Formats: sequence, C-alpha cells, structure tokens
Amino acid sequence: MAEDFPYRFEPPSPTERVHSRFAQLAAGEASGEVARVAGRVMLRRQMGKLTFMTMSDWTGSIQLFAASQWTPRFSELNRLSLGDWVGASGEVVRTRTGELSVKVQDWALLAEARRSFGDKHHGISDIDTRYRQRYADMWANPASREVLLTRSRVVSMMRQFLGGRGFVEVETPIFHTVPGGAAARPFVTHHNSLDVDVYLRIAIELHLKRLVVGGLEKVFEIGRVFRNEGLSPRHNPEFTMLELYQAYADYHDMMELTEQLVAHVAEQVSGTAKLSYGGRDLDLSPPWRRATMLELVAENSGREVNLEMPLDELRRQAGDLGVPVELSWGPGKLVLEIYEKTTEPNLWGPVFVMDYPQEVSPLARRHRVKAGLVERFEAVVAARELANAFSELTDPDEQRANFEAQARARAGGDEEAMPVDEDYVRALEYGLPPTGGLGIGVDRLVMLLTGAESIRDVIAFPTLRPEPSG
Repeated sequence: MAEDFPYRFEPPSPTERVHSRFAQLAAGEASGEVARVAGRVMLRRQMGKLTFMTMSDWTGSIQLFAASQWTPRFSELNRLSLGDWVGASGEVVRTRTGELSVKVQDWALLAEARRSFGDKHHGISDIDTRYRQRYADMWANPASREVLLTRSRVVSMMRQFLGGRGFVEVETPIFHTVPGGAAARPFVTHHNSLDVDVYLRIAIELHLKRLVVGGLEKVFEIGRVFRNEGLSPRHNPEFTMLELYQAYADYHDMMELTEQLVAHVAEQVSGTAKLSYGGRDLDLSPPWRRATMLELVAENSGREVNLEMPLDELRRQAGDLGVPVELSWGPGKLVLEIYEKTTEPNLWGPVFVMDYPQEVSPLARRHRVKAGLVERFEAVVAARELANAFSELTDPDEQRANFEAQARARAGGDEEAMPVDEDYVRALEYGLPPTGGLGIGVDRLVMLLTGAESIRDVIAFPTLRPEPSG
C-alpha cells in the first residue's frame, strides 16, 4: 500500500558524485565512509547469501552490495522488482572484482514499479511508445534522458551568453488578439470572460519590438510558440524559440551574434564547435559563410534567376526545375520557392542565406542597396533553417502597407498571411530606432548538438495523435 512508503528520504548523494569521490579506491578496499544513495533497481542477481543490484539515478549507476549478514530485511530486499525505487545507505567499498559499491546496511522501498521498462539490453524500441510514455523511455533508453539534460544545458548557456552581453530576459503574452510575427496558421481558442477569440502566439517578435520602442534596448525571450501545422522530423506544432532584439543594430550585427552564440553553446555543451551530424562533419566555428539567396540558387540549380525577370520566365524556370507554382505568386514568392525546393536541402553550411525578396518578408527593412530585397537572412545548418533575422522595419507607414497586403492575401485564402496589427503600427509611430532582430529554433539547435534526426527526440512530450479510447 502507498501508505507504507516514506514521505521523504534524506537527500542522497548523486551516484556520479560517489564515483568521483571514491575513484581511487582499490579493488577489495573499504573506504570507512558511509554514503546514502537512491534510485531505481535496474538489475539484480542473487548468489546465496549475497545480492548485487545495479541502482540508477539521473546521474549514473552504482552497485548495491547486500548480504544476509549485514543487510536488514535481506529476504524482503530480494523480492524487489526491477524498476522499484529504493534508498540505501552503507559503507562505500570496492569489491574484489573492482566494482564500486554501497554495502547496504540500511534501506527503504520508496515506490513500486508495477510496469516493466522492457528488455534491459534493448530498452523500448517502439517509437510511438517511446514518445508517448517518455517517463518509461527515459529509464529504458538512458540516451533519451541525456538528450533532455543536454537541452537544459543549451538553454542555460543561451541565457548566460546573452546576459553577459547586456540582454534583458522578458516574458510576453502567449495569448494574442491578433496573430502575427510569422507566416503561419494559428491555433484559436476563446476567452470566456472577455467573450473574445484569442490565438496562441505563432511568434514572439512583435511584443519584443514593442519593448524596444519602450526603451529596453536589448531584450530576449526563450519561449514556446504554436503553429497549427503538420508533423515532420523537423516540425512539431509547439516548439521553443529564442527571439532577441537589439537597438542600433542591423542584420550584419545579427550574423555575428548568431555565429558567436551557436559556437559558444556548442563548445560549452559538447566541448567543441566541430561536430559530426548525420555522418558528416559540421564546423560551427565562426566565421560562417555569407552568400545571397540568388547566388546560392545559381550555384545549386545552375539557373540564374532574379526579381527583374518577367513572371512568365520565372514560372518557366520553376517548372523546368520541378517546382510547383501558383498563378497568384509574384516574383519574390517564385524566387523563394525555387530556393527552398532546389537549394536549401543541399546546403550543409553553416551559411547565412542573405537578402530575401521583400514580397515574402513583411517585417524586414528594405535593402539599403538592392531594390526589391530586404535585409534578412536565414542561417542554414545541416540543410535546415536554424535562425531567421532582419534589419527590422521601423517605418510605420510602410509596415501598415505591408500588413494590408498581407491582409488582402489572407482574405484571398492564404491562412498563413498576417492581418493588420493596429497596435503594433501605433507602437512604431512612437519611434523604433534602428534594430536588429533574431530568432533561433532551440529544438533544432539541440538536434544538432545531440545528433537527433527527429525533433520529437529533443522534446520531452511531443505532439501525438491521441490514443484510441476503450
């Protein structure tokens, strides 16, 4: 009965610390010191009046060494099931075979495991079970737990890096009355008290820039965003973004910040910025290559395209390259589709893909030299977008015009187009200084640093189809 289990257990020493503290203990030697440990029983073998158990906590494993001679309730100990939580204390010894052990002189059953974690050699192999029952997966497949611990370190290192450069962490609303900041279909819900529909945010961007208008010159937020889209190895409907904004900066400053931040996190978490991903080498050390979208399309497709081409010619080029098109698309959208279908999947990088068409970048500032383009880049690493950044659009009149163009597209059936955000335009009318903005996909960065092929591997509880009832 649950009432028989203790309400607390005197805080134990992590097994990793016990191994470190007694690393020099020789085979057959006793330390003369007592340690208290706790975790799950993952393996047990009985040899007459001796029992050896492997006990694991979140830092590692250690052997429990029990005997009828010195272990109370020895027969009861031998009835423990694999997966049961136990706490134990006793002298730290190293057995004659060289195994560091806690000689069990006191112990307690802390919780029962009524379900099995599967075969100890193969863990849980069914992918759906692993994602749906992460609480079991983390014990059956310790690498899953290590990925989540790495994720925690990545987020901590991001905060440390930005804090050291004067950025202030803030929290902004998750409920938005106007969905904006990205091209995506939102989730909608209803606020009963106010009797209004609200949207789960698809980006953090517009509220952070409001704070820059308010005088916070360097701000960032690490938070969940929600996009009502399908599932894939790169996409989950809720995911984590780092977004930051810096006054008096442009997209060149954001490139420098991006490569420094990513390399710093890699070095702190993995010990090096030179990694292997998918069996290929990947060097995240700065500086990263900088190239325009049009240059990269020419390199990868063998076709020269630009915004000055007649629409019919761009459509023909797209068709020749096997890129589906829609008649409503302008030259900017056509160029983007050609890039995404022919070029992005071939970019190993890291590379900053610079200078996007203005047509597909309603929140970015017009390029100071090149007509029809904006000062925007995406950082592509291992054939996928890792970051997106702009020299931010600061002109309220131009921003309104862009919003209105988006609203017309939305009215025409584009569910990912943005509506007009009147309050954001009003904020710009108070004055937004030159500002650089950056968004980094935290989940995708963790994928790179852990070698994960699916975004579901780096999210503790990914979105899944509900289990059948009954």
